[in-house]
Amino acid sequence: MYNLHDNFAEVNVENSLEVQVGQLLHERGLKLVLAESCTGGLLGSRITDVPGSSEYFVGGVVAYAYEAKAGLLNVSWDTLNSNGAVSRETVLEMARGVRQAMPANIAVSVSGIAGPGGGTPEKPVGTTWIGLVSEDGEWAQLFQFSSDRERNKVAAVDAALQILLDYLRVKKS
Repeated sequence: MYNLHDNFAEVNVENSLEVQVGQLLHERGLKLVLAESCTGGLLGSRITDVPGSSEYFVGGVVAYAYEAKAGLLNVSWDTLNSNGAVSRETVLEMARGVRQAMPANIAVSVSGIAGPGGGTPEKPVGTTWIGLVSEDGEWAQLFQFSSDRERNKVAAVDAALQILLDYLRVKKS
């Protein structure tokens, strides 16, 4: 018999990545926007799990299909057709696009292949790009996760939060 409670875990909320990110965004008066694909809103959910997140979180876009990436985030069809949805170029255009749609200091984007299907030899299941665009630059990082769909999505969100936290720690107010 399936036990619903087996899927829940205790989380140390005080030190969670989303709490640490929220504290720094709040202290510095910075605004955050998100553009998500493979994580399907999970990153936004984690950000909004923190009470008071409306002070620094403007919003997010879940753009799963190419049409959504192009139509909502202004990702160019040339980029999508040349590089695919899971690429450095695409996540940077996603982040630029969401930051244009909802003005904020920082935009984070995620696009990947969560699995179990969709992988190729060049981009196997678990391949994930995370982008960050701010007033002072643009960065993108490639990750290769190797688990099932749910764990790959959680790993992508954790990686995105860690990238954001690292950025905030080195950014001068």
